[in-house]
Amino acid sequence: MPTQKHKILFLFLSFALIGTFLLNLSLGSVSIPTTEIFNSIIGNEIKTSWEIILWNFRLPKAFTAILVGMGLSISGLLMQTLFRNPLAGPYVLGLSSGSSLGVAFVIMGAGFLPSFLVSDYGIVLASSIGSFLVLMAVLVVSQKLRDTMAILIVGLMFGSFTSAIVSVLSYFSTAQELQKFTFWSMGSLANLPWNSILILAICCGLGLVLSIFSIKPLNALLLGENYAKSLGLNFKKTRLIIIFATSILAGSITAFAGPIAFVGLAVPHLAKLLFQTSNHFILFWSTLLIGAILMLVCDSIAQLPGSDYTLPINAITSMVGAPVVVWLLVRKRKIMI
Repeated sequence: MPTQKHKILFLFLSFALIGTFLLNLSLGSVSIPTTEIFNSIIGNEIKTSWEIILWNFRLPKAFTAILVGMGLSISGLLMQTLFRNPLAGPYVLGLSSGSSLGVAFVIMGAGFLPSFLVSDYGIVLASSIGSFLVLMAVLVVSQKLRDTMAILIVGLMFGSFTSAIVSVLSYFSTAQELQKFTFWSMGSLANLPWNSILILAICCGLGLVLSIFSIKPLNALLLGENYAKSLGLNFKKTRLIIIFATSILAGSITAFAGPIAFVGLAVPHLAKLLFQTSNHFILFWSTLLIGAILMLVCDSIAQLPGSDYTLPINAITSMVGAPVVVWLLVRKRKIMI
């Protein structure tokens, strides 16, 4: 059960999420007062230009940031607990590399593909297929292996193999194709229409529901694989559910937003250091909140308020998050698994 300290922290994070959400909507090349944001949400009339910016650009981007932050953070928590490795992240199974391979085929092999595939939806489809194929390969291999660490190595090998193919495609591509692929690999929360956000929300919702069902088994896994089995845990089934949940979350997010770095690796550590617990009943919800807050903060910084420029979200997540985690680890002098 959460302690009084945990309840206060949850309350603080809830208010912080609301605050960063409103701040994200307010900041940008054009500043929109918070009162006007409230007026627009409840149906009152505001300046037409603000209305268009808010509903067509900033609200979709803010919701995308929340979904991405929550999904990647929970994926990282699942992987770090399953593999008992603090450096494991949502892309450790090679899903990001599979997505990159699919996108590379669409962008760098555009001359050999139908025109309808060489589009934003074609890139999303290719990314999803690439991630799905790697997932299927990992699942097939996981059924043959008893050792969980061996699955981690297999995921890394799949990632290396697909990255090698991407490198070959890059070698034979034009400068324009390379530039387009580079921009995709930097990640982006913008330009998603509401119907795409709905699909992403459904995928993330499914992955999070599977994760919730994994909370109790994850607590058992903290005691060790053999001890968990002695408690009656069906380890093979649990491992399959965790891998599938991670794949749905990380795969769908990569398909729509590109490979977002650092968040899935760092947020679980931030949650553990802040709440000082390894209980996944608490870590699950704290990781959700911190992940959403971190992505909103990073996106607000990336927008460069008052400027017409927008920085790559990948660069900001690493620049903002990495020093924070290093500082916290130096303060605590230990890391919780």
